[in-house]
Amino acid sequence: MNFNNLYNDIFDAIKADINSTRYRILKNANYELVNLYFRLGKIIEDNSKYGNNFVSELSKNLKMEFPDMKGFSLRNLFRMKNFYNEYKGVGRDVEKVPLSMAILPPEVAQLPWSHNYVLIEKVKDMDQRMWYAQKCYENGWTKEMLVYQINSNVFQRQNGSKLHNFENKMPDDKYAIAKEMLKDPYIFKISNVNDRISEREIENEMIFLIKESLLEFGNGFSFVGSQYKIRAGNQDYYIDLLFYHIELRCYIVVELKNSDFKPEYIGQLNFYVTAVNRCLKKEIDNNTIGLLLCRDKDEVSVKWSLEGIDNPIGVSSYEINKYISNNKFSLLPTEEEIKSKIIM
Repeated sequence: MNFNNLYNDIFDAIKADINSTRYRILKNANYELVNLYFRLGKIIEDNSKYGNNFVSELSKNLKMEFPDMKGFSLRNLFRMKNFYNEYKGVGRDVEKVPLSMAILPPEVAQLPWSHNYVLIEKVKDMDQRMWYAQKCYENGWTKEMLVYQINSNVFQRQNGSKLHNFENKMPDDKYAIAKEMLKDPYIFKISNVNDRISEREIENEMIFLIKESLLEFGNGFSFVGSQYKIRAGNQDYYIDLLFYHIELRCYIVVELKNSDFKPEYIGQLNFYVTAVNRCLKKEIDNNTIGLLLCRDKDEVSVKWSLEGIDNPIGVSSYEINKYISNNKFSLLPTEEEIKSKIIM
């Protein structure tokens, strides 16, 4: 190996080590900061008898003593107090251990402060809050993404009743992931594109809609195509939306219907799933999953329609959030408009 190649390998290893170390430093700094705020919150709570004067004086003195640090505003100190009161009985009993050793729930300690006060202010149920905290950490949600997920009630939509035939259709570890993947209903944000929009605006709108749609479908989805052509014999067929799920290692066929559920929709989707398995699936891929999205559905009709279907298929409803047509609100855009706006 010549010197240049050797040096490049060494440099790449050093760069990887530095990036990994920077991540650990940031992660530990975040952990320490959140725990500091918890301890400050206890001190503020313990001195509540002195009223707002104590907090005001504390805020002023901390700003003077640590001018290079942010976070000591009056508002944030009261948030620390609330933070302490919310979690003082959830982790280790802080009354029985030194304050410096007080341990927060791991779901809380691993998140940035901005995420934590969003959770406190927006999610009052503790079990739901811990669920959001864990998902936030697993999926790397920004503060804005976390707010979006809470406002769209993703906890209820992902933990409610789900209609599918995934059980016994895939390995146990993949079954758990596929089941968790489902939401009901899915919610898509779609805005109208008028005739006067510029090419750059159209490009930006496409990028925005792809990002929003992938966020709604969930972590692990990679977009393959819309109106994806599959040829069976001498006939061409077009799949509404085709994805590949990185963690499940399989294709996901999504069929979108602008009407209530009909049993024949299952047969059509089952055909598309089989076609993808025959035409696209490789040996390293798991079996393709079908996802049917309808305006509404009858549970009994869905369950009966799924009986005898060998391919894994899930059925969910969906809603359109603030769809605008010709500057007027429209509850029912056409099926073609929905398909074109979600991805393309």
